[in-house]
Amino acid sequence: MKNMWRDRKNPAILLLSIGFSSVGDFIYLVAINIMVYQLTGSAAAVAGLWIIGPLTNIVTKFWTGSFIDYRSKRKVMIITYIVRAIFICLIPFAPNMGVIYGILVALSVAKAFFTPSSMTYVAILVPKEKRKRFNSIQSFASSGAFIIGPAIGGSLILLTSVETTLWLNAMFFLYSAFLLFLLPEKENIDKETIPALTIAQVIRDFTIVQKFMANNKYVSFIYLGFIMIMIFSFAMDAQEVVFTQRVVGLSEFDYSLLISITGIGSITGAIILSVFSNAFSLRYMMTIGLIMMTFGYVIYAFSWSFTSIVVGFVVLGFFNVLLNAGFLTFYQNNVPVDIMGRVTSIYQLIQSAVQVGFILGIGVIADIVSLRFTIVTLALVMLLLSIIFSISVLKPTKKSFYREDDHAKEELRLEVK
Repeated sequence: MKNMWRDRKNPAILLLSIGFSSVGDFIYLVAINIMVYQLTGSAAAVAGLWIIGPLTNIVTKFWTGSFIDYRSKRKVMIITYIVRAIFICLIPFAPNMGVIYGILVALSVAKAFFTPSSMTYVAILVPKEKRKRFNSIQSFASSGAFIIGPAIGGSLILLTSVETTLWLNAMFFLYSAFLLFLLPEKENIDKETIPALTIAQVIRDFTIVQKFMANNKYVSFIYLGFIMIMIFSFAMDAQEVVFTQRVVGLSEFDYSLLISITGIGSITGAIILSVFSNAFSLRYMMTIGLIMMTFGYVIYAFSWSFTSIVVGFVVLGFFNVLLNAGFLTFYQNNVPVDIMGRVTSIYQLIQSAVQVGFILGIGVIADIVSLRFTIVTLALVMLLLSIIFSISVLKPTKKSFYREDDHAKEELRLEVK
């Protein structure tokens, strides 16, 4: 009985920790955007905030996986929460934009460690047959944070100041760290066997990831294909404000309302998924989620009014939850936890490198041809790729990769020691 209670309590605590940090992320996002704009009055300076993360990933993802996989994922998560809280508290004391950008780089580095660690710790803590439901509820928490975070951030800024909001924001990450202290240490880490983080070690770890990708071509194809398709959505999101206001003609109030409605769509999808997650197979979560989310972008691309954009955003917000929960579960079920940090880091390195080049390229193209034509082309190409990709997911011969019990693909073909 105690074990059953503990098995239920531990995932709930982890969900609370991740949920509070997600709210903190959105409060921070609102506060830092407003602060940078107040200091500089420059839209370009604000846009620079979007490029810091991918650029930092390109530099750090070479070696973060090599650090994470040999250490306690729980402790890495705790440390990154505390580091983020400290640096967020320091932002109001920054004397100029150079120092602020330096702090933002440090925050991005901490996030680069956190993401692979949290994905791996979920796979360690949550049994395989319960991961889909856990990821569904986590999607609900993230969708809720998308609405609650900006609302709390905006309210705090109105009632106090940007500086006070940032200091209060740090408390969310400290509380998330405290919750992780309540969770068990599931890994037996022998400090004597931890290799030094050297160039030679990083190269050896690259070789291990390369072997995994070579021995598990289908898993690599599915996840890398998912990443590449999602870059199209990131490129469209980067042009979202300009497209909705300059091309469609929405006001700033309309745009704010649009984001809130999108969040409501995401929360609705997350509630339905968290309640009925066991009724959906992984393959259908992934394929229906991907195609319908892309269809939402197509509606958005051809939109001519506030109403038509709302329809597109509600569709993509609703099905994005289904998609993300499905792909995350597929990934955790098919990558061994003892190399998951390294594999995740390399995948995210590839994603960030392509992302930066793609975003910059789309920005240039949008200046040469019309933005409407650019967004429509991106949406249609994304839809075509999504259909082709979904056919690969639904192949009957690949069904074993999507089973959710412990008997499926128990041993992946890779010696990691």
